[in-house]
Amino acid sequence: MSIELSNLRPAEGSKHSDNFRRGRGHGSGNGKTAGKGHKGQKARSGAPRPGFEGGQMPLYRRIPKRGFTCPSSKEIIGVNLGVLNDKFEDGAVIDVDTLVESGIVRNPKDGVKILGNGEITKKLTVKANAFSASAKEKIEAAGGTAEVM
Repeated sequence: MSIELSNLRPAEGSKHSDNFRRGRGHGSGNGKTAGKGHKGQKARSGAPRPGFEGGQMPLYRRIPKRGFTCPSSKEIIGVNLGVLNDKFEDGAVIDVDTLVESGIVRNPKDGVKILGNGEITKKLTVKANAFSASAKEKIEAAGGTAEVM
C-alpha cells in the first residue's frame, strides 16, 4: 500500500489515549507529582495561559499590527471568456458546478464573475453570479445567453 495524503496515519504505537488518569497513586505509574515534576509555577494549579512571558510584554503584543481585514468583504473568483471558449463545446450550459468539474474554478468561495478578456466564438449559455458589461455583450453577440444566478 502506497502512502498518500488520503491514507496517512500516525506510526503504530506512537499515539497515546487522552483519557489517562494522572495522580492516582504510585502503583498507576503516574502518581505523586502526576508528570509535572517538582515544584515551580508549572507544577501548581493556575499556571499561566499560553503566551504568558512572566510579565514581560509578550511577543504577540510586541510585534506591530498592520492592515485591516473587512469582515463583510466577498471573495469573487473571476473567469475570462477566452477560457470558456477553449474548454467548452458549442451549445454547452455553463454554471458554477460545471466550472468546478472542469477544473477552471477550484473553490467558488463567495461567487463567480465572468470577465470579458478573450474572444468567444461558440454559442454558450452561461449562468454565474455576475458578469462584466463586456463579457455579457460578447456572449450575446456570439448568440449565447448570460444569466445571473
